[in-house]
Amino acid sequence: MTLHRADTLGGRAAVVGIGATEFSKDSGRSELKLAVEAVRAALDDAGLGPGDVDGMVTFTMDTSPEITVAQAAGIGELSFFSRVHYGGGAACATVQQAALAVAAGIAEVVVCYRAFNERSGRRFGAGVQRREPSAEGAALGWNLPAGLLTPASWVAMAAQRYLYAYGLRPEAFGQVAVVGRRHAARNPAAYFYGKPITLADHAASRWIVEPLRLLDCCQETDGGQALVVTTTERARDLPHPPAVIRAAAQGAGRAQEQMTSYYRDGLTGLPESAVVARQLWRTSGLRPADIDVGILYDHFTPFVLMQLEEFGFCAPGEAADFVAAGGLPLNTHGGQLGEAYLHGMNGIAEAVRQLRGTSVNQVPGAARVLVTAGTGVPTSGLVLGADG
Repeated sequence: MTLHRADTLGGRAAVVGIGATEFSKDSGRSELKLAVEAVRAALDDAGLGPGDVDGMVTFTMDTSPEITVAQAAGIGELSFFSRVHYGGGAACATVQQAALAVAAGIAEVVVCYRAFNERSGRRFGAGVQRREPSAEGAALGWNLPAGLLTPASWVAMAAQRYLYAYGLRPEAFGQVAVVGRRHAARNPAAYFYGKPITLADHAASRWIVEPLRLLDCCQETDGGQALVVTTTERARDLPHPPAVIRAAAQGAGRAQEQMTSYYRDGLTGLPESAVVARQLWRTSGLRPADIDVGILYDHFTPFVLMQLEEFGFCAPGEAADFVAAGGLPLNTHGGQLGEAYLHGMNGIAEAVRQLRGTSVNQVPGAARVLVTAGTGVPTSGLVLGADG
């Protein structure tokens, strides 16, 4: 049973620093070096030094442990360190754990980071290969013999059902791809800077796994991204306006599996996102109409549509039209489809830029931003807001 009340975390911590490496397809350096570069850049942005840090949070499936990054970055003693599971579903949860630590007084300055050579090294899109036996893997084992070997194939099952249930065609997914690439085309940090696409381009791109085309699938990226979290009190003395964490939540649905939750009552939604949505709205006191910008995890376009519906921005089956009508400024950095695939951490950084007023695709007066993490897996989300 999930919570039925607001929690008390909202407003007690803020993101005060963001830093990243360049986003590329071949970084030419180790994942540890990428992590350290991003961490140092985030601390510089926050006006803090390595000696101010006493906590670190990252993901599992990470080759650069907290203590190793701390040592390489010149950070000293740590009073808090943590990892969150489930790939991209962990993105917003890293910030949640950092906020919990500073709100409880366990740490004062916590760095969240993610760094990998996901294009030139291990490619998550390659699917299941040479994995150690595990209980989690046993669930996948029911689907692998049928040829469901990659993330795209796992998502395609739900995407096909979504189209069938609402009488849609694969072109519906193109709305998300076009919006992401339009924003990326104006973002010098994006891999697809200067390269917008049209719906016709989307429809002409090759099939990956029907009904998903190439332009429905996110990139594979080398790079690193880091964020600095501290108390709202300390945040007000630092150089940039704080991005206050108004609400943070994690969520796993009933019968949740990692990307293959095919035995639920239906395949046209994302129950894990619904768990997160309920808690974010309860704690923040906001509703979809109050959100100025949406940074929604876009590893695959169909799951962006389902997230919009689960969060209540539109009715089931109506998200493609909602996106086409510009119902919400969406993924203004270009998303993982257009900027970079950093397991959602670059999306959190974009939310901070929107609140600072420094995004290359700035939404005028942006004061409340919804950020989501990877879906199809246990997930997480944030509502970030301007101070005051």
